[in-house]
Amino acid sequence: METRSRPEKIKLQLPSDVLIEPAPAGKTLDEMLVNGEIHGFVGPRNPPSFDSKNPNIVRLFPDLVGTASDYYRRTGIFPIMHLLGLRKTLADEHPWLPAALFKAFNASKNLAIQSLLDTAAPHATIPFLSEHIESAQELIGVDYWSYGLSGNQHILKYFLEHHHRQGLSSRPLEVEELFHPGALEQFSV
Repeated sequence: METRSRPEKIKLQLPSDVLIEPAPAGKTLDEMLVNGEIHGFVGPRNPPSFDSKNPNIVRLFPDLVGTASDYYRRTGIFPIMHLLGLRKTLADEHPWLPAALFKAFNASKNLAIQSLLDTAAPHATIPFLSEHIESAQELIGVDYWSYGLSGNQHILKYFLEHHHRQGLSSRPLEVEELFHPGALEQFSV
């Protein structure tokens, strides 16, 4: 967004009908957005022009929560936020490690959520935080950031279908191919 002439990090083999055009040398995506040279931007954080309240830069979906909630109700999909990767050689050498990492990260997530819900000593200074969490749990379920395969299989399947259709994978993949056999074991934490 703010880096000029940033090279693509991953070599892509896209279908012939998908065209990627890099930003011109010396320009940032944020500058191009402000100048009307591009009409939109999707990224991991807001562009600086949005954060600085440029009146010409707005969200594509003004009611972000309402739009995402409606999408979840229709599809059962709430996008996965992050993932944990582990070298296959390390998992092969220590087949217990994927399940142990899953168990540790899941326990950590549960502790973090419990601390967010602790209204006696809040860990985040966000107004109505517990009400936001309760609202998310009402819509998505108590485990609204589900970890592991069982709670995310339908999302991963949908993702892989689009991944292949968009030319990002050379063949259709099965969800189980993404996981080391040791990671497929489930634990109750």
